Amino acid sequence: MGFGQLGKILLSIGAVLLIMGGIFLALSKLGISRLPGDIYVKKEGFSFYFPMVTCIIISIVLSIIFNVIRRLK
Repeated sequence: MGFGQLGKILLSIGAVLLIMGGIFLALSKLGISRLPGDIYVKKEGFSFYFPMVTCIIISIVLSIIFNVIRRLK
């Protein structure tokens, strides 16, 4: 793998992260930041948030997208 191919891969990853960041910002403005089933624990001097349902939904959506892309090739 040459530097040209590695550069293309890194640019693609960066573009995907940029798009996902924009989607997350848009969803948080719509109030879809915490879904039912996400784990949130808040105690004195400590808070923990793990978006379990959000991770599952993102995983399903990305799996569908990557399967569609793979079938198109």
